[in-house]
Amino acid sequence: MFSKASFKFLAELAAHNDRAWFAANKPRYESLVREPALDFIAAMGPALDVFAPHFRADPRKMGGSLMRVFRDTRFSRDKTPYKTNIGIQFRHELGRDVHAPGFYVHIANDECFFAVGCWHPDSDSLGRIRERIAQEPQKWFSVRDDGKFVAHWQLAGDSLIRPPRGYAADHPAMEDLKRKDFIGIASLSPAEALGPGLVDLAGARFAAAVPLMKFLCAALEVQY
Repeated sequence: MFSKASFKFLAELAAHNDRAWFAANKPRYESLVREPALDFIAAMGPALDVFAPHFRADPRKMGGSLMRVFRDTRFSRDKTPYKTNIGIQFRHELGRDVHAPGFYVHIANDECFFAVGCWHPDSDSLGRIRERIAQEPQKWFSVRDDGKFVAHWQLAGDSLIRPPRGYAADHPAMEDLKRKDFIGIASLSPAEALGPGLVDLAGARFAAAVPLMKFLCAALEVQY
């Protein structure tokens, strides 16, 4: 699947992040980045069917699990047109965008990792997750502190400085109620990303996060 040449291409793209260079090197992008990524996505389908049947491995070139290489520069000072990482999201079948519950793989020269959960959920989804935590803090703690989860995953993302409106400051789950993201991050080394066991490793890591994903899906009233 991915190779050292994939990483080399991403490094070159970072050094020559302009449309003319990308157009001249698009065949290399196809063979070294997009095709290996689509092969990986297709191979993840059977694994997801086992422990996350309502999440999709969609190996289409556009609009599927592989995230666009083009950056959205409309509101960014950084106007470089291309992402220099490979982003893959296996999102819920009802999810419309990257903010939906999902399993994620990030491959780049500066960092590789797995991620799960809801990143920057919209205000309604965020409110639903917070409310479920507030109503069932012990269930949330059992998910957050599950032994298989904490063996590989760490909760991450942005948080409020102060308690969110409507919640008592002394709520036992306040530090988690402050979260604006409900995501877990698990390490992935470049050697593992290049290895033949990437599909099995991703499946094992994601399966360990099932309790968290079930909690989030229940909060959002979608079937896990």
